Amino acid sequence: MNTLLSAQQLEQGVDDLAACIRRDYASRPLTVVGILTGSIVLLADLIRRIDLPLRVGLVQASSYRGGATRPGELRINDDLLPDVSGRDVLLVDDIFDTGHTMVALVEQVKRHGAASVRTAVLLRKQGRQEVDYTPDYIAFDIPDEFVVGYGLDYRDLYRNLPYLAALEADELDQSTPREQGV
Repeated sequence: MNTLLSAQQLEQGVDDLAACIRRDYASRPLTVVGILTGSIVLLADLIRRIDLPLRVGLVQASSYRGGATRPGELRINDDLLPDVSGRDVLLVDDIFDTGHTMVALVEQVKRHGAASVRTAVLLRKQGRQEVDYTPDYIAFDIPDEFVVGYGLDYRDLYRNLPYLAALEADELDQSTPREQGV
């Protein structure tokens, strides 16, 4: 595992995101919606830095399952989404990869009647975008590597790392102890 961003760099990136969001929304009420599960660490850190009247909600979206390192079919569950009708909404995600998830979620939230929808991501993976969309707030651009830590996982591991690391190819091929029956 190679460290790409230290805990201190991540903290500064979240501080910068929060400052831009506070500036752009001034004192307007905001509904911040985290995209489960990868955004939970970012969401928690970000909302503590946004000194605005805000509500928090969640939506579940996944195109990676099990040990997959490439996206598959996108599944969205918006049962935890609060009423966003007439509200300014900020969608928060861990990583902007191909962009399909973010585009689908922006459209979903608009269908629920949001007054406006903006997006914030911790990471934008370079060279992977397959859609004509750019998140409104981006903390870091990273190379096209499989990354873990700060909420991002591989086979449900590594989310708790306080830094961001890239897994090597041989680490991606290893099975976890749980899968080995341990």
